[in-house]
Amino acid sequence: MTQIAARSPGFSFQLVRSAAVMAAALGLWSAQAQAAEVSVAVAANFTAPMKKIAAEFEKDTGHKAELSFGATGKFYAQINNGAPFGILLSADDTTPEKIAKEGKGVAESRFTYAIGTLVLWSPKAGYVDDKGAVLKTGDYQHIAIANPKLAPYGTAAMEVLNKLGLTAQVQPKVVMGENIAQTYQFAATGNAQLGFVALSQVMENGKIREGSAWQVPSNMHEPIRQDAIVLNSAKDNEAAAALMKYLKGDKARAIIRSYGYSF
Repeated sequence: MTQIAARSPGFSFQLVRSAAVMAAALGLWSAQAQAAEVSVAVAANFTAPMKKIAAEFEKDTGHKAELSFGATGKFYAQINNGAPFGILLSADDTTPEKIAKEGKGVAESRFTYAIGTLVLWSPKAGYVDDKGAVLKTGDYQHIAIANPKLAPYGTAAMEVLNKLGLTAQVQPKVVMGENIAQTYQFAATGNAQLGFVALSQVMENGKIREGSAWQVPSNMHEPIRQDAIVLNSAKDNEAAAALMKYLKGDKARAIIRSYGYSF
């Protein structure tokens, strides 16, 4: 008589569990195999929101964005010299337009990912009034402004001073930052009592983190439209395409808004 070996009650469970573990491992391997990476040149004013977006992007898609931060003007020069960036998140709209016209970027990929807001800021609470009158009446010795030749926020700051008729009065007190990040540091460390900076540098979750600020009305300078463009080196890069799409999504836009940008 043929005897049938008895199976332990946990035998089937062990098979199911082993199969599940194998499937999960294969799924992870597949996701890792499909994941890609893109190098992103990011305007200095967009540092804080982009760090958050990049972390969420990697969690949600598996792709990685390798970030570099700096002045848009310098990034343009580096791109012209062959720097291996895949995406430029510019502080203006003219640089990506120029890159597209020069054939260095994918023209149809270009879009405005944020519109920046300029603020006059001091780390000292109550020092900057809500009309910016401190520019005329304050006893400050230095005011930090980003280099208008390299940084659109610096250009906007000079437009504001011109509109207020204060350029000649304020010019001798200007400490010029290479980019908006350095400009913020001048003010934050007290090397300048005031600074024209990006709202995103002093705001989080819709509130000024510290100090006092005057949010400059948008009609006092040209709009600070910040455009993104895929560069030729990444035109077939899956991570580049995914990141550009992600920046238009609800999660990324919620982060962007929380730092004071609009669309």
